[in-house]
Amino acid sequence: MPSLRDAIVVAGAIGLVAAVASGVAAQPLNKLPPARAPCNLLSGQPCHPSFCSLSHKGPCFPQYGAPFGENLQLTIISTDATDAAGNATAGGGKAGGDAGGGTEQKPLDSIGKMFAALRACWVPPPKQDALHGMEYTIRFAFNRDGNVMAPPLVTYATHSAPAQVRDAYRAAVKAALDRCTPLQFSDDMAEAIVGQPIAVRFVDDRTIGEAKSAQ
Repeated sequence: MPSLRDAIVVAGAIGLVAAVASGVAAQPLNKLPPARAPCNLLSGQPCHPSFCSLSHKGPCFPQYGAPFGENLQLTIISTDATDAAGNATAGGGKAGGDAGGGTEQKPLDSIGKMFAALRACWVPPPKQDALHGMEYTIRFAFNRDGNVMAPPLVTYATHSAPAQVRDAYRAAVKAALDRCTPLQFSDDMAEAIVGQPIAVRFVDDRTIGEAKSAQ
């Protein structure tokens, strides 16, 4: 026979679950306008990056770091400063390999070092072919040898960008991956990273001119 104490505990647990369910149901999570929806790689609608703020009164969508085994997400922002540095070092060799003119670099043994290598390889399109505010996202995976397993999948491009602008960013992405790969992974890193989906989001924040701006 269950004791009185057990019955009280069960009743309390049921009440707590009901209270939590009621509180969740009361949150207007589905009443956000489309432009305030959280970003999704598969979404074809306008969206905003996930964020939370102490001054934000409504529902928010925290952007946690992706756990290992899920999508690995990297954002590369092009500014006037990074553009100058990138153009100065373009064509300097393979990242994570023999890019130092005969000085052998250590194999990449962490996600952070892999992201740094990808970021160092990026050179945005020339300004005459670019668009201020352009966003371009790809998804791909590496094999054990540090090469891209298949052509990257374009999951998002700024809707207002003309076709020739999208082509310019597609060419810049291809050139960056050609410049970078094969990445030299450590044995443990190669074992862990093989086949893992990686999403890289490129954002062009360079000063290009008011006539060409993604609004």
